[in-house]
Amino acid sequence: MAHFQRSIAAFPRLRSLRWLPILAAFAAIAAAPAADAAPRRRAAGAYDGIWNVVFATTRGNCSSGYSVPFTVIGGRVLSAGGGRVSGSVSRAGAVAVNVSVGASKASGGGRLAGSYGAGAWRGIVTGDRCSGTWQATRS
Repeated sequence: MAHFQRSIAAFPRLRSLRWLPILAAFAAIAAAPAADAAPRRRAAGAYDGIWNVVFATTRGNCSSGYSVPFTVIGGRVLSAGGGRVSGSVSRAGAVAVNVSVGASKASGGGRLAGSYGAGAWRGIVTGDRCSGTWQATRS
């Protein structure tokens, strides 16, 4: 302990804490970008997780009521099962997705809010032109 006290005594400027306001200013400047970046990361990932999406056909000769899991990671929509899925979710929850499984292709859009979502889709499923609605819940 005596050695520590002598080492501080050797630096009178540190003892008077003259540099404390300057160090505090540098700390505040360095922390400001980190504080701003954290909410953006949370907002971008606000919809992250596995979503179970149930499709209903309103036009066309396609089966209805089937459900498909999708994964959202950092605003990107990916497949949680089979098929090729590409899409995005905006910070406000707007969704745009393209799905293809074999010769079947569909696109859809809508909105997520909290742990629920809904929207519309259209595409060609096993040769039939169809469209309908979708509802989603986060697992």
